[in-house]
Amino acid sequence: MPQLNPNPWFFTMLISWLMLTLIVQPKVSSFTPTNPPSYKTPTLPKTSPWTWPWT
Repeated sequence: MPQLNPNPWFFTMLISWLMLTLIVQPKVSSFTPTNPPSYKTPTLPKTSPWTWPWT
């Protein structure tokens, strides 16, 4: 069963993880968000009871 032979796939996995951690991750981490979160206090909506016309 060739699926159980890790010889060709281990090198591929190792190279892909190295690319992810050494090249892609620092580039993505250096981006600044275009819309930073605002720290506003949430306001609760004003609720009023509904008056049903048929009661």
